[in-house]
Amino acid sequence: MPLPRTLSAPVDHELVIKRSRFLAHVAPVADGTEADEVVARLRKQHWDARHHCVAVVLGVHADTQRSSDDGEPSGTAGVPMLEVLRHRRTTDVVAVVTRYFGGVLLGAGGLVRAYSGAVTAALDDAERRGLVIGRRHLVEVTLDAPHAEAGRLEHLLREWAAHRDAVVGETVYAEVARLTLLVPPDEVARLHDDVAAATAGRLRPTVGAERVVDVPR
Repeated sequence: MPLPRTLSAPVDHELVIKRSRFLAHVAPVADGTEADEVVARLRKQHWDARHHCVAVVLGVHADTQRSSDDGEPSGTAGVPMLEVLRHRRTTDVVAVVTRYFGGVLLGAGGLVRAYSGAVTAALDDAERRGLVIGRRHLVEVTLDAPHAEAGRLEHLLREWAAHRDAVVGETVYAEVARLTLLVPPDEVARLHDDVAAATAGRLRPTVGAERVVDVPR
């Protein structure tokens, strides 16, 4: 199964329901401390709002999760927001929905729809704006080449990567040129063969660690 996705930048969306304003803010975060900092900043910014409800999902596999109703009836805010993040397979994010009460009670069902709808709309905006980031397991592979061959090999590797869902990293020039690729695990052997063919067997890639890589959609 594909890894959960994340965001490249924060996104905001406002819903108005029966004069209540629901301000959704969904932001990428590295850990729980950073998520708490986002919540604290929004509490300070919107100091006069009645509620700041929160959902947080963290970890490569979205295995750390928490939520808060912040004074709304239990189960009507934080958990519905969290369910949206789960359903959309989003991780390393904090969602905060700030509510300015409009004087009309919405009832439990209305609150669930409002809080979940605000987060859903924010994520929809993120999709439209290209802020959603996919994640994949890729293997880091480096290739050391003489400077005279670096340009040709870099072009070859970019062509190779474009057809095999690989990512070309930065080329570093020192005593030799070090080219870097992030390669799907099942393509590593093919890369070895293609480099050998392109260099008459003179150069061999070095396989490094497998890691999780953010890949823009």
